[in-house]
Amino acid sequence: MSDPMAQSASTSVLNGPPRVVGVDVGTKRVGVAVSDPLRLFAKPHGTFSPDEALAALQSLDADNGVDVVVVGWPLTEEGKTGEAVEMVADYVERIESALGSVQITRRDERFTSEIAKDLLREAGVKQPGRYDKGRVDAAAAAVILQDYLNVQNRS
Repeated sequence: MSDPMAQSASTSVLNGPPRVVGVDVGTKRVGVAVSDPLRLFAKPHGTFSPDEALAALQSLDADNGVDVVVVGWPLTEEGKTGEAVEMVADYVERIESALGSVQITRRDERFTSEIAKDLLREAGVKQPGRYDKGRVDAAAAAVILQDYLNVQNRS
């Protein structure tokens, strides 16, 4: 008979520390990215409807643990808040309800979609796939997350 505590401990060792997740919230789609166990690199996880994204976050939390969610904060080009920030703030409340006690941090997401398109082009993704909104949203979430990870790793 195996010891449940030993099994739980070995599972957490295999999965590593809880992950950091990046989220790019849009009106129709939510891009999600996840860090590697060492929190060095961001990887696109997928693009989902808002409800499906919450389920994906819950699944990531159940599989690996999530202790930080980095949400793209859609400031205007001038750096001011607007209607988009209100929409994202409402979605942040939904994330908090879905995940419970998780740290949520906001990162300026200005120009992340353009950066994501450039990175997709550099990676060799051909048109029209390069401009597929779903692919761009997931890549933008990875850009947001990678920016956060870079800052954290400099500290």
